[in-house]
Amino acid sequence: MTNVSKWMSWEGGIDLVAVTSPDIQMPNLIVHLGRMVNTPVGNAPSGMILWQPDPNAMPAVMGFVSTNAEVGRYFGPNIFAGTPFEQAPVLNATIDIDITADKAVSKCVVGDFIFEVEMSGFSDPYLISREPAAMPPFHQQGVEIHAKDVVLKINGEVINMIIPPVGITGGPASVVSPNGVYAR
Repeated sequence: MTNVSKWMSWEGGIDLVAVTSPDIQMPNLIVHLGRMVNTPVGNAPSGMILWQPDPNAMPAVMGFVSTNAEVGRYFGPNIFAGTPFEQAPVLNATIDIDITADKAVSKCVVGDFIFEVEMSGFSDPYLISREPAAMPPFHQQGVEIHAKDVVLKINGEVINMIIPPVGITGGPASVVSPNGVYAR
């Protein structure tokens, strides 16, 4: 029997994966945040941001975001090992998330960027249990709520985006996740 030694859990998650043009193959926009993320090294509001407005250039913002650098440094080598995110930098950020029955709103300030996501049009909550794959390479369990209506603002500007039916975690690309766990 293998012991689980690499894990993270969260409460108050907001996850968005999108492209800003139909001819882009890989997501150029990821906002993956938790109001509180728990790890073996500590707890803090944390997540991951990818914003690559020009898919032929380096991302404007890419990395793990957290209010605690030690927690942020945990994600790459422990949870995302073997993926393009394994060596992602850790970026200091502020993260605010408010989830009600009708709406979920997040605001993440990182560097000179403000990412604001508003989700609504919720499905009923459902349980997930996903096995590891090439991406993502970890077990996932938790509760998700598919958000059918999503608005993203970056620095106050509404971003036109296409949300694919399936995101990088294997479920819908726009969800509220009241709680969950990733484990390796």
